[in-house]
Amino acid sequence: MEKVGKYRWTICGLVFFATTVNYLDRAVISLIKPYLATAFQWNAVQEAANYANIEIAFKVAYALGMIFAGRIIDKLGTKIGYALATCLWSVAAVCHAFATGTMGFSIARIFLGVTESGNFPAAIKATAEWFPKKERAFATGIFNSGSNIGAIIAPLSVPFIAEKMGWQWAFILTGLIGFIWLILWFIYYEVPNKQKRLSEEEFKYIHSDKDDELQERNTEKVSWGRLLAFKQTWAFAIGKFLTDPIWWFYLFWLPDFLRKQYHLSSTDIAWPTALVYIISSLGSIGGGWLPMKLINNGWPVFKARKTSMLIYAFCVLPIIFAQVLGSINMWLAVLVIGIAAAAHQAWSANIFTTVSDMFPKKTTASVTGIGGMFGGLGGILLSLLVQKGMFVHYESIGQIETGYYIMFFICGAAYLGAWLIMHFLVPKLKQIDL
Repeated sequence: MEKVGKYRWTICGLVFFATTVNYLDRAVISLIKPYLATAFQWNAVQEAANYANIEIAFKVAYALGMIFAGRIIDKLGTKIGYALATCLWSVAAVCHAFATGTMGFSIARIFLGVTESGNFPAAIKATAEWFPKKERAFATGIFNSGSNIGAIIAPLSVPFIAEKMGWQWAFILTGLIGFIWLILWFIYYEVPNKQKRLSEEEFKYIHSDKDDELQERNTEKVSWGRLLAFKQTWAFAIGKFLTDPIWWFYLFWLPDFLRKQYHLSSTDIAWPTALVYIISSLGSIGGGWLPMKLINNGWPVFKARKTSMLIYAFCVLPIIFAQVLGSINMWLAVLVIGIAAAAHQAWSANIFTTVSDMFPKKTTASVTGIGGMFGGLGGILLSLLVQKGMFVHYESIGQIETGYYIMFFICGAAYLGAWLIMHFLVPKLKQIDL
């Protein structure tokens, strides 16, 4: 492996950095929530309702953005498409500092949602371009762990920036980081065919999948309608629809859960929240390593991928008992939520990789966008039916812990349901024939 070269891991590092920034910008508002309640004089019920409205605005925009983001990135190419998305979402993140109420934040979140939707289609496309199939889940796990790092950095920095400098600066300083990434991206990124830093041996290794080689000879454009005719597209989309909302629940509502369940201050929640995402980052990398290990041991790609995903689905189940364990000690609840978040990230690394398992490289961003749109729709539905309705109801009658108990049960069941549906639709993750 030493003779092959390692430049592809530089690309993975760049995508990791972008994903870190993406989730850092996304997570800031969940930690600024109490400051906004004070600034805009929201009571407890208004705080829950207004925050849910702002969150839903982001998810609607993200879902709609996904319809077009993948298609645009497939058309513009990874280099320009990724750069454009990151530049625009960094501007959107900074713009939050100028919002003066629920409407202003909703507009800023809409702008952020549309632009952030470009991250994963671009990231999956870059991974398909730069890695052979057996390494893609591992590479995806590494860059996807950036979502955890962003979520770790946020609670360790944002409340302290807000305390010392004001909540507006939390949005400004985190938003500016994206422009540092842009400089590095234009210095180091190019597709393998044009990258002068890439050795001939590594180029051959990257393109060692014979079925990919055959598919890439076909340069015919593929429409959304044609992609939606494949069971493989629906397997990925339904899997995202059922499981993406769970991660968004952790991201947007975990700080609120810790504050209300254990009466922690905004700065006290920093380490419990960070610990959840530290654990989940291990799951992201380990989740990509396991199928690679199985494939290297002679397992077929589809069997290694689906067996790994089934294991991760079972690892989420203990979250059902989060509040029971939390009644004994808060850190037990934090631990079991962290394990579930780790299992989600392991699942996510593999469900993303099923796209490049089943589709040629020229369509990966488009299919990822379709799946991301369905994931966003699932998040919207969860917010409307569970978070906005249920949480506001239980908050109003002083029984918010019941709302969280129901939500944790939903978290535990989602992945097994998604795995069963995906297995029924595509038992062997067969690649489509264009």
